[in-house]
Amino acid sequence: MLNWWFLGPALALTVLILSLVVLGLQRGARVQASEPGARREMRVYRDQLKEIERDAARGLIAPDEAERLRAETARRLLDADKRGASELGESPRAMKAVALGLVILTGLGAVALYGREGAPGYADMPLADRFAQAQDMRAARPSQDALETAWQNDPERPEAAPVEQQYLDLMAQLRAALTERPDDPRGLRLLAVNEGNIGNYAASADAWMRLIDLQGAETSVADMTALAEAMIMATGGVVSPEAELVLERVLQRDAQNGTARYYLGLMFAQTGRPDLTFRLWRGLLEDSAADDPWVPAIRGTIEELAGIAGVRYTLPPQTGGGRGPSAADIDAAAEMTEAQRQEMIGGMVEGLAQRLASQGGPVEDWTRLIGALGVLGQTDRARAIWSEARLVFADDAGALAQIDAAGQAQGFGE
Repeated sequence: MLNWWFLGPALALTVLILSLVVLGLQRGARVQASEPGARREMRVYRDQLKEIERDAARGLIAPDEAERLRAETARRLLDADKRGASELGESPRAMKAVALGLVILTGLGAVALYGREGAPGYADMPLADRFAQAQDMRAARPSQDALETAWQNDPERPEAAPVEQQYLDLMAQLRAALTERPDDPRGLRLLAVNEGNIGNYAASADAWMRLIDLQGAETSVADMTALAEAMIMATGGVVSPEAELVLERVLQRDAQNGTARYYLGLMFAQTGRPDLTFRLWRGLLEDSAADDPWVPAIRGTIEELAGIAGVRYTLPPQTGGGRGPSAADIDAAAEMTEAQRQEMIGGMVEGLAQRLASQGGPVEDWTRLIGALGVLGQTDRARAIWSEARLVFADDAGALAQIDAAGQAQGFGE
Protein backbone atom coordinates (compact mmCIF):
# COMPACT_ATOMS: atom_id res chain seq x y z
CA MET A 1 0.00 0.00 0.00
CA LEU A 2 1.29 3.45 -0.91
CA ASN A 3 2.08 5.90 1.81
CA TRP A 4 -0.81 8.22 1.01
CA TRP A 5 -0.12 10.46 3.98
CA PHE A 6 3.09 11.45 2.20
CA LEU A 7 1.95 10.98 -1.41
CA GLY A 8 -1.27 13.03 -1.10
CA PRO A 9 0.39 16.35 -0.19
CA ALA A 10 3.12 15.66 -2.71
CA LEU A 11 0.58 15.20 -5.50
CA ALA A 12 -1.30 18.32 -4.41
CA LEU A 13 1.92 20.34 -4.50
CA THR A 14 2.74 18.93 -7.95
CA VAL A 15 -0.70 19.88 -9.29
CA LEU A 16 -0.35 23.40 -7.86
CA ILE A 17 3.04 23.92 -9.50
CA LEU A 18 1.83 22.56 -12.83
CA SER A 19 -1.23 24.79 -12.68
CA LEU A 20 1.00 27.83 -12.29
CA VAL A 21 3.11 26.68 -15.25
CA VAL A 22 0.03 26.10 -17.41
CA LEU A 23 -1.36 29.53 -16.50
CA GLY A 24 1.94 31.08 -17.50
CA LEU A 25 1.87 29.28 -20.83
CA GLN A 26 -1.72 30.34 -21.46
CA ARG A 27 -0.87 33.92 -20.64
CA GLY A 28 1.96 33.75 -23.12
CA ALA A 29 -0.42 32.34 -25.69
CA ARG A 30 -2.87 35.18 -25.11
CA VAL A 31 -0.10 37.74 -25.48
CA GLN A 32 0.99 36.12 -28.71
CA ALA A 33 -2.58 35.86 -29.91
CA SER A 34 -3.18 39.57 -29.26
CA GLU A 35 -0.84 40.49 -32.10
CA PRO A 36 0.95 37.62 -33.79
CA GLY A 37 3.40 38.15 -36.64
CA ALA A 38 0.74 38.04 -39.38
CA ARG A 39 -1.35 40.65 -37.57
CA ARG A 40 1.58 43.02 -37.50
CA GLU A 41 2.03 42.55 -41.25
CA MET A 42 -1.65 43.32 -41.84
CA ARG A 43 -1.35 46.56 -39.89
CA VAL A 44 1.66 47.56 -41.99
CA TYR A 45 -0.16 46.79 -45.27
CA ARG A 46 -3.21 48.79 -44.22
CA ASP A 47 -0.96 51.73 -43.48
CA GLN A 48 0.62 51.29 -46.89
CA LEU A 49 -2.82 51.37 -48.59
CA LYS A 50 -3.62 54.62 -46.82
CA GLU A 51 -0.30 56.09 -47.87
CA ILE A 52 -0.96 55.07 -51.51
CA GLU A 53 -4.34 56.80 -51.45
CA ARG A 54 -2.79 59.98 -50.03
CA ASP A 55 0.00 60.02 -52.60
CA ALA A 56 -2.44 59.40 -55.47
CA ALA A 57 -4.75 62.22 -54.26
CA ARG A 58 -1.85 64.65 -54.18
CA GLY A 59 -0.69 63.54 -57.61
CA LEU A 60 2.61 62.16 -56.38
CA ILE A 61 2.10 58.87 -58.28
CA ALA A 62 0.35 58.16 -61.59
CA PRO A 63 -3.14 56.61 -61.56
CA ASP A 64 -2.02 53.36 -63.25
CA GLU A 65 0.94 53.05 -60.82
CA ALA A 66 -1.39 53.73 -57.88
CA GLU A 67 -3.74 50.99 -59.08
CA ARG A 68 -0.90 48.49 -59.38
CA LEU A 69 0.37 49.30 -55.87
CA ARG A 70 -3.15 49.00 -54.43
CA ALA A 71 -3.58 45.53 -56.02
CA GLU A 72 -0.19 44.26 -54.81
CA THR A 73 -0.66 45.60 -51.27
CA ALA A 74 -4.22 44.21 -51.07
CA ARG A 75 -2.95 40.77 -52.13
CA ARG A 76 -0.31 40.79 -49.40
CA LEU A 77 -2.92 41.95 -46.90
CA LEU A 78 -5.15 38.96 -47.77
CA ASP A 79 -2.23 36.53 -47.42
CA ALA A 80 -1.36 37.97 -44.01
CA ASP A 81 -4.99 37.70 -42.94
CA LYS A 82 -5.00 33.99 -43.82
CA ARG A 83 -1.79 33.33 -41.86
CA GLY A 84 -3.18 35.23 -38.87
CA ALA A 85 -6.27 33.04 -38.78
CA SER A 86 -4.07 29.92 -38.84
CA GLU A 87 -1.85 31.19 -35.97
CA LEU A 88 -4.85 32.02 -33.83
CA GLY A 89 -6.10 28.48 -34.21
CA GLU A 90 -2.78 26.67 -33.74
CA SER A 91 -1.23 28.66 -30.87
CA PRO A 92 -3.71 27.62 -28.12
CA ARG A 93 -3.54 24.02 -29.31
CA ALA A 94 0.25 24.05 -29.11
CA MET A 95 0.20 25.51 -25.63
CA LYS A 96 -2.32 22.91 -24.50
CA ALA A 97 -0.09 20.17 -25.90
CA VAL A 98 2.92 21.57 -24.03
CA ALA A 99 0.95 21.80 -20.81
CA LEU A 100 -0.37 18.25 -21.17
CA GLY A 101 3.16 17.00 -21.84
CA LEU A 102 4.43 18.73 -18.70
CA VAL A 103 1.68 17.16 -16.61
CA ILE A 104 2.43 13.66 -17.91
CA LEU A 105 6.22 13.94 -17.67
CA THR A 106 6.14 15.48 -14.19
CA GLY A 107 3.75 12.85 -12.92
CA LEU A 108 5.79 9.98 -14.33
CA GLY A 109 9.00 11.52 -13.01
CA ALA A 110 7.54 11.96 -9.52
CA VAL A 111 6.31 8.34 -9.42
CA ALA A 112 9.69 7.05 -10.66
CA LEU A 113 11.59 9.14 -8.08
CA TYR A 114 9.33 8.00 -5.25
CA GLY A 115 9.71 4.40 -6.35
CA ARG A 116 13.50 4.70 -6.22
CA GLU A 117 14.03 6.94 -3.18
CA GLY A 118 10.82 6.38 -1.22
CA ALA A 119 9.15 3.31 0.25
CA PRO A 120 6.03 2.69 -1.86
CA GLY A 121 5.34 -0.67 -0.22
CA TYR A 122 5.11 0.74 3.29
CA ALA A 123 2.02 2.04 4.95
CA ASP A 124 1.97 5.37 6.74
CA MET A 125 3.58 5.27 10.19
CA PRO A 126 3.49 8.40 12.37
CA LEU A 127 6.48 9.10 14.58
CA ALA A 128 4.69 8.00 17.73
CA ASP A 129 3.89 4.64 16.14
CA ARG A 130 7.50 4.19 15.09
CA PHE A 131 8.71 4.84 18.63
CA ALA A 132 6.13 2.39 19.97
CA GLN A 133 7.24 -0.23 17.46
CA ALA A 134 10.88 0.32 18.47
CA GLN A 135 9.93 -0.12 22.11
CA ASP A 136 8.16 -3.37 21.28
CA MET A 137 11.19 -4.53 19.31
CA ARG A 138 13.43 -3.77 22.24
CA ALA A 139 11.18 -5.62 24.68
CA ALA A 140 10.87 -8.65 22.36
CA ARG A 141 14.62 -9.27 22.02
CA PRO A 142 15.72 -12.87 22.59
CA SER A 143 17.62 -13.70 25.75
CA GLN A 144 21.39 -13.90 25.99
CA ASP A 145 21.31 -17.71 25.87
CA ALA A 146 19.04 -17.74 22.81
CA LEU A 147 21.22 -15.24 20.98
CA GLU A 148 24.38 -17.18 21.82
CA THR A 149 22.81 -20.40 20.48
CA ALA A 150 21.65 -18.66 17.31
CA TRP A 151 25.12 -17.23 16.72
CA GLN A 152 26.81 -20.60 17.25
CA ASN A 153 24.46 -22.15 14.67
CA ASP A 154 24.76 -19.29 12.19
CA PRO A 155 26.30 -20.68 8.96
CA GLU A 156 27.83 -17.26 8.22
CA ARG A 157 29.67 -17.08 11.53
CA PRO A 158 33.39 -16.71 10.75
CA GLU A 159 35.69 -19.49 11.88
CA ALA A 160 37.79 -18.86 14.94
CA ALA A 161 41.48 -18.26 14.44
CA PRO A 162 43.65 -21.35 14.99
CA VAL A 163 45.19 -21.68 18.45
CA GLU A 164 48.48 -23.38 19.26
CA GLN A 165 48.10 -26.74 20.94
CA GLN A 166 50.32 -25.66 23.85
CA TYR A 167 47.92 -22.80 24.59
CA LEU A 168 44.94 -25.17 24.41
CA ASP A 169 46.65 -27.56 26.82
CA LEU A 170 47.27 -24.74 29.29
CA MET A 171 43.63 -23.67 29.01
CA ALA A 172 42.52 -27.24 29.73
CA GLN A 173 44.70 -27.27 32.86
CA LEU A 174 43.27 -23.90 33.95
CA ARG A 175 39.70 -25.12 33.52
CA ALA A 176 40.47 -28.28 35.45
CA ALA A 177 42.07 -26.29 38.27
CA LEU A 178 38.97 -24.12 38.56
CA THR A 179 36.70 -27.12 38.89
CA GLU A 180 38.64 -27.90 42.07
CA ARG A 181 38.90 -24.26 43.22
CA PRO A 182 35.80 -22.53 41.69
CA ASP A 183 36.12 -19.50 43.98
CA ASP A 184 39.70 -18.62 43.08
CA PRO A 185 39.49 -14.97 41.88
CA ARG A 186 42.91 -15.02 40.27
CA GLY A 187 42.09 -18.18 38.35
CA LEU A 188 38.70 -16.84 37.26
CA ARG A 189 40.28 -13.66 35.94
CA LEU A 190 42.85 -15.65 34.00
CA LEU A 191 40.13 -17.87 32.61
CA ALA A 192 37.92 -14.94 31.59
CA VAL A 193 40.72 -13.10 29.80
CA ASN A 194 42.15 -16.14 28.03
CA GLU A 195 38.82 -17.63 26.97
CA GLY A 196 38.19 -14.31 25.25
CA ASN A 197 41.66 -14.37 23.71
CA ILE A 198 40.91 -17.66 21.91
CA GLY A 199 37.40 -16.62 20.86
CA ASN A 200 35.38 -18.53 23.47
CA TYR A 201 33.37 -15.45 24.36
CA ALA A 202 30.47 -17.28 25.99
CA ALA A 203 32.90 -19.06 28.33
CA SER A 204 34.68 -15.76 28.92
CA ALA A 205 31.40 -14.07 29.87
CA ASP A 206 30.58 -16.94 32.22
CA ALA A 207 33.95 -16.57 33.95
CA TRP A 208 33.50 -12.80 34.29
CA MET A 209 30.07 -13.37 35.85
CA ARG A 210 31.47 -15.82 38.37
CA LEU A 211 34.28 -13.42 39.25
CA ILE A 212 31.89 -10.48 39.65
CA ASP A 213 29.56 -12.53 41.84
CA LEU A 214 32.56 -13.49 43.96
CA GLN A 215 33.78 -9.89 44.28
CA GLY A 216 30.37 -8.46 45.07
CA ALA A 217 30.35 -4.73 45.82
CA GLU A 218 34.11 -4.56 45.27
CA THR A 219 33.75 -5.31 41.55
CA SER A 220 35.50 -2.73 39.40
CA VAL A 221 33.94 -0.89 36.48
CA ALA A 222 36.61 -2.43 34.24
CA ASP A 223 35.47 -5.96 35.13
CA MET A 224 31.82 -5.10 34.48
CA THR A 225 32.76 -3.53 31.16
CA ALA A 226 34.71 -6.64 30.19
CA LEU A 227 31.68 -8.76 31.05
CA ALA A 228 29.36 -6.67 28.87
CA GLU A 229 31.74 -6.85 25.93
CA ALA A 230 32.22 -10.60 26.26
CA MET A 231 28.43 -11.08 26.31
CA ILE A 232 28.01 -8.98 23.17
CA MET A 233 30.85 -10.75 21.36
CA ALA A 234 29.27 -14.11 22.29
CA THR A 235 26.09 -13.15 20.40
CA GLY A 236 27.85 -11.95 17.27
CA GLY A 237 27.47 -8.28 18.19
CA VAL A 238 23.82 -8.24 19.28
CA VAL A 239 23.11 -6.47 22.57
CA SER A 240 20.83 -8.73 24.59
CA PRO A 241 18.56 -7.53 27.43
CA GLU A 242 21.02 -9.01 29.93
CA ALA A 243 23.97 -7.24 28.33
CA GLU A 244 22.01 -3.99 28.33
CA LEU A 245 21.52 -4.28 32.09
CA VAL A 246 25.27 -4.68 32.57
CA LEU A 247 25.93 -1.63 30.37
CA GLU A 248 23.47 0.41 32.43
CA ARG A 249 25.24 -0.62 35.63
CA VAL A 250 28.55 0.45 34.13
CA LEU A 251 27.17 3.87 33.15
CA GLN A 252 25.64 4.35 36.58
CA ARG A 253 29.13 4.15 38.03
CA ASP A 254 31.01 5.75 35.13
CA ALA A 255 28.82 7.93 32.93
CA GLN A 256 31.71 8.62 30.53
CA ASN A 257 32.64 4.99 29.94
CA GLY A 258 33.35 4.82 26.22
CA THR A 259 32.77 1.10 25.73
CA ALA A 260 29.38 1.19 27.44
CA ARG A 261 28.29 4.30 25.55
CA TYR A 262 29.26 2.71 22.24
CA TYR A 263 27.42 -0.56 22.86
CA LEU A 264 24.34 1.18 24.25
CA GLY A 265 24.19 3.21 21.04
CA LEU A 266 24.53 -0.02 19.06
CA MET A 267 21.59 -1.45 20.98
CA PHE A 268 19.40 1.50 19.99
CA ALA A 269 20.37 1.05 16.35
CA GLN A 270 19.42 -2.62 16.56
CA THR A 271 16.00 -1.84 18.05
CA GLY A 272 14.74 0.84 15.67
CA ARG A 273 16.03 4.02 17.33
CA PRO A 274 19.00 5.17 15.21
CA ASP A 275 18.19 8.75 16.24
CA LEU A 276 19.22 7.89 19.81
CA THR A 277 22.29 6.10 18.48
CA PHE A 278 23.33 9.31 16.72
CA ARG A 279 22.97 11.37 19.90
CA LEU A 280 25.03 8.92 21.95
CA TRP A 281 27.73 8.38 19.36
CA ARG A 282 28.09 12.05 18.50
CA GLY A 283 28.92 12.87 22.11
CA LEU A 284 31.17 9.83 22.39
CA LEU A 285 33.08 10.77 19.24
CA GLU A 286 33.65 14.28 20.55
CA ASP A 287 34.98 12.87 23.84
CA SER A 288 37.21 10.20 22.30
CA ALA A 289 40.86 10.03 21.32
CA ALA A 290 41.63 9.11 17.74
CA ASP A 291 42.91 5.66 18.67
CA ASP A 292 39.95 4.63 20.81
CA PRO A 293 38.66 1.32 19.42
CA TRP A 294 35.12 2.49 18.73
CA VAL A 295 36.12 5.58 16.73
CA PRO A 296 36.44 3.90 13.29
CA ALA A 297 33.02 2.26 13.58
CA ILE A 298 31.37 5.52 14.62
CA ARG A 299 33.05 7.57 11.91
CA GLY A 300 31.93 5.06 9.30
CA THR A 301 28.22 5.34 10.12
CA ILE A 302 27.49 8.56 11.99
CA GLU A 303 26.71 10.71 8.93
CA GLU A 304 24.12 8.17 7.80
CA LEU A 305 22.66 8.16 11.31
CA ALA A 306 22.49 11.95 11.24
CA GLY A 307 20.47 11.80 8.01
CA ILE A 308 18.03 9.34 9.58
CA ALA A 309 17.76 11.58 12.65
CA GLY A 310 17.07 14.61 10.43
CA VAL A 311 20.18 16.44 11.62
CA ARG A 312 22.65 18.34 9.46
CA TYR A 313 25.98 16.98 10.57
CA THR A 314 29.45 17.13 9.05
CA LEU A 315 31.96 14.60 10.26
CA PRO A 316 34.92 16.42 11.85
CA PRO A 317 38.37 15.70 10.45
CA GLN A 318 40.32 12.83 11.94
CA THR A 319 42.85 14.03 14.49
CA GLY A 320 45.96 12.23 15.61
CA GLY A 321 46.14 10.34 18.83
CA GLY A 322 48.66 8.29 20.72
CA ARG A 323 48.42 5.12 22.72
CA GLY A 324 48.69 6.87 26.07
CA PRO A 325 51.44 9.01 27.53
CA SER A 326 54.92 8.44 26.12
CA ALA A 327 58.08 8.06 28.18
CA ALA A 328 58.91 11.68 27.38
CA ASP A 329 55.51 12.74 28.67
CA ILE A 330 56.08 10.89 31.94
CA ASP A 331 59.61 12.30 32.40
CA ALA A 332 58.32 15.82 31.82
CA ALA A 333 55.48 15.25 34.26
CA ALA A 334 57.94 14.25 37.00
CA GLU A 335 59.26 17.84 37.04
CA MET A 336 55.81 19.39 37.37
CA THR A 337 53.55 20.10 40.29
CA GLU A 338 50.76 17.66 41.07
CA ALA A 339 48.17 19.89 39.43
CA GLN A 340 50.27 20.29 36.29
CA ARG A 341 50.87 16.56 36.05
CA GLN A 342 47.17 15.86 36.37
CA GLU A 343 46.35 18.36 33.66
CA MET A 344 49.02 17.06 31.27
CA ILE A 345 48.60 13.30 31.35
CA GLY A 346 45.53 12.62 33.45
CA GLY A 347 43.23 12.38 30.45
CA MET A 348 45.67 10.21 28.51
CA VAL A 349 46.11 7.83 31.42
CA GLU A 350 42.35 7.39 31.86
CA GLY A 351 41.85 6.71 28.18
CA LEU A 352 44.65 4.15 28.15
CA ALA A 353 43.34 2.44 31.29
CA GLN A 354 39.82 2.14 29.87
CA ARG A 355 41.10 0.74 26.59
CA LEU A 356 43.28 -1.88 28.25
CA ALA A 357 40.44 -2.90 30.53
CA SER A 358 37.95 -3.34 27.69
CA GLN A 359 40.12 -4.23 24.68
CA GLY A 360 43.47 -5.35 26.03
CA GLY A 361 46.70 -4.33 24.36
CA PRO A 362 50.42 -5.04 23.97
CA VAL A 363 52.69 -5.35 26.95
CA GLU A 364 54.24 -1.95 26.20
CA ASP A 365 50.90 -0.26 26.91
CA TRP A 366 50.58 -2.04 30.26
CA THR A 367 54.07 -1.04 31.37
CA ARG A 368 53.45 2.53 30.22
CA LEU A 369 50.23 2.69 32.26
CA ILE A 370 51.96 1.31 35.38
CA GLY A 371 54.70 3.94 35.08
CA ALA A 372 52.23 6.78 34.42
CA LEU A 373 50.12 5.89 37.45
CA GLY A 374 53.24 5.75 39.59
CA VAL A 375 54.30 9.22 38.48
CA LEU A 376 50.83 10.53 39.26
CA GLY A 377 51.10 9.16 42.78
CA GLN A 378 48.31 6.59 42.28
CA THR A 379 50.40 3.80 43.79
CA ASP A 380 47.56 1.49 44.79
CA ARG A 381 46.03 1.71 41.36
CA ALA A 382 49.41 1.11 39.71
CA ARG A 383 49.90 -1.98 41.87
CA ALA A 384 46.46 -3.28 40.87
CA ILE A 385 47.24 -2.78 37.18
CA TRP A 386 50.59 -4.49 37.66
CA SER A 387 48.90 -7.50 39.28
CA GLU A 388 46.31 -7.67 36.51
CA ALA A 389 49.01 -7.44 33.82
CA ARG A 390 50.90 -10.34 35.42
CA LEU A 391 47.73 -12.43 35.10
CA VAL A 392 47.12 -11.39 31.51
CA PHE A 393 50.69 -12.24 30.43
CA ALA A 394 51.22 -15.21 32.77
CA ASP A 395 51.97 -17.50 29.81
CA ASP A 396 54.36 -15.10 28.05
CA ALA A 397 57.75 -15.13 29.77
CA GLY A 398 59.14 -12.21 27.79
CA ALA A 399 56.11 -10.00 28.43
CA LEU A 400 56.01 -11.02 32.08
CA ALA A 401 59.62 -9.93 32.48
CA GLN A 402 58.72 -6.47 31.16
CA ILE A 403 55.75 -6.26 33.52
CA ASP A 404 57.91 -7.25 36.48
CA ALA A 405 60.51 -4.66 35.50
CA ALA A 406 57.83 -1.97 35.44
CA GLY A 407 56.61 -3.12 38.83
CA GLN A 408 60.11 -3.14 40.33
CA ALA A 409 60.57 0.44 39.12
CA GLN A 410 57.58 1.33 41.30
CA GLY A 411 58.76 -0.77 44.24
CA PHE A 412 56.44 -3.74 43.62
CA GLY A 413 57.54 -7.37 43.89
CA GLU A 414 56.29 -10.77 44.68
